[in-house]
Amino acid sequence: MSKAIRQIHDFFIKNKKTLAIAESCSGGLLSSLLTAIPGSSGYFILGLVTYSNSAKESVLKIPRRIISEKGAVSAQVASLMSERVRKIAKSDFSIGITGIAGPSGGTPEKPVGTVFISVSSAKKSICRRLQFKGNRQNIRKQTALTSLSLLKKLF
Repeated sequence: MSKAIRQIHDFFIKNKKTLAIAESCSGGLLSSLLTAIPGSSGYFILGLVTYSNSAKESVLKIPRRIISEKGAVSAQVASLMSERVRKIAKSDFSIGITGIAGPSGGTPEKPVGTVFISVSSAKKSICRRLQFKGNRQNIRKQTALTSLSLLKKLF
């Protein structure tokens, strides 16, 4: 277990705070990392893998217009994923992840490895565009671990 995961776990348990996650390109890896620790049910409320655009629309209620205009891989969609999953779960904190893990699907504007991560609480939100290198598994792992680093910035 990484130090970051232990710090997140300890913070949430100690402060009686809750977390919900909506993942796309990470495919549930972040949720899996967090729930691998015994006791994570004390804070981890909900993990959704809204991989398809239709799932983003139907489950998270992200307007089709925003996905069409901005792209499923965008700051706007990541931010809405984070906000909507926090409201659905009634959690204190949330994370929204969308990106292109590859090996295909990239464009010149958004090459493989482009990831948007949004973390939010009722008081503050952070959204970052990141560019990861490596194969699909490495991009997913970097995405999950970077999400935790961003989440700690809200504490």
